[in-house]
Amino acid sequence: MKAFPEVVQTAWANREGPIVLATVDADGFPNAIYAGSVGEFGDDALVVADNYFHKTRANILAGSKGALLFITKERISYQVKGIFTYHTAGPVFEAMKQWNPAKHPGHAAAALKVERIYGGAAQLL
Repeated sequence: MKAFPEVVQTAWANREGPIVLATVDADGFPNAIYAGSVGEFGDDALVVADNYFHKTRANILAGSKGALLFITKERISYQVKGIFTYHTAGPVFEAMKQWNPAKHPGHAAAALKVERIYGGAAQLL
């Protein structure tokens, strides 16, 4: 697996607001949602808590690739693209339970394994 470049690690630590999570359904139609319960797992995955997924869950379980978009306080956007894995138990799930707010259900953890990263229009990985 590929690790996040240092510039992306710094940007992730300095992000602002919710992220945008995009998946694709079996017919090729995109679905995008805002998500606020996000974290990292290792140096090659970003994790989104499945608190209220519906279409997103179905897309991930069907094997959707996806993208996660975030913006820094300096208004620089970053996009991480890759393949999702869905965890209802195990290390990724347990890690998510540590940072997901108790007021949310945390049904599962969707981990996006990095394949490509963009900072603005520039491909960083």
